[in-house]
Amino acid sequence: MARILVIGGGIAGISAAYFLSDTHEVVVVEAEKILTHHTTGRSAALFFATYGHPDLRPLTHLSRGFMDAPPEGLTDSPILTPRGALNVARPDQKDLLDSVIRAETDGATVVTALTREEAIELVPALRRDRLVGGLLEPDAADIDVAGLHQGFVRGVRRNGGAIRTESRVQRLDRDSRGWIATTADSTIRSDVVVNAAGAWGDVVAAMAEIPPVGLTPKRRTAFMVPASEVSRKWPLVFNVAHEWYFKPDGVQMLCSPADETPMEPCDVRHDELDVAIAIERINEDTTLGIRSVRSAWAGLRTFAPDGSMVIGFEPDSKGFFWLVGQGGAGIQNSPGAGMLTASIVNDREMADV
Repeated sequence: MARILVIGGGIAGISAAYFLSDTHEVVVVEAEKILTHHTTGRSAALFFATYGHPDLRPLTHLSRGFMDAPPEGLTDSPILTPRGALNVARPDQKDLLDSVIRAETDGATVVTALTREEAIELVPALRRDRLVGGLLEPDAADIDVAGLHQGFVRGVRRNGGAIRTESRVQRLDRDSRGWIATTADSTIRSDVVVNAAGAWGDVVAAMAEIPPVGLTPKRRTAFMVPASEVSRKWPLVFNVAHEWYFKPDGVQMLCSPADETPMEPCDVRHDELDVAIAIERINEDTTLGIRSVRSAWAGLRTFAPDGSMVIGFEPDSKGFFWLVGQGGAGIQNSPGAGMLTASIVNDREMADV
């Protein structure tokens, strides 16, 4: 049985490890003490099919089927909870909204164009004079990210896979027998390396003397504010030009300026200016009247140059597999990306026999 080393224990790496562990010996290594320390643990956690690069839509639909009906015993509760997502526009953004409506109504996802009055009926906090209409995706849903991630962890271990935290890869070499990964306290041999290191994907490639694909980590800021009883049933609401979004989250409201600030790979922290910008924008377009912030944070979403995911074997380096550049859609696409990874790896192994 071939051994596969997965570098990165976030949602991308752990989902790939889960599907690969059905047919391979799998070892997952994570640099941090907690598997979800970075992006996975800092997500707005919504599944909506109209989000993300068009190339990824097939993975999105594949992932929805898995989340709606995960394998028996993988999770203790439903992964998805109905929420809905409402894309709204100001009068000066009507042309942009119209173009989005034309593009999305021709697709496979159920969407409904809303008038100004219909959008306000759904979310009364929207200001009439700052609104021209919207596009509703009624089947969008909240994702139980922790439940999904832990389900994959459970599946990996049930299949005999190993997961090692605080195990940062320091060297990555190759000899005639395969790959050798060196951490602070161990050496791990494998036939295939899956690079699921997120913002550090190009750093891992450099260890293997593989050219970078040009990943750009971008900061996304989020914060929590008090929410009313009525607002808890609202959909996620976002501006068509990606200037802000907000969504109910229990007794609070999660808000963001939808920022995409290029950063070096790091344990990113939020900037108070971004929080202030989001509050100003949301208050201009709604009657929410945000005055206080209960908590704030930031995470890194990593993008490839073309905006699509990098998934597949490195052509000039046998057994090195890229799984990076999800661009903020990594959680909702994780089951599909994990299935595709396992399929590609299995096909390559069969071709090499």
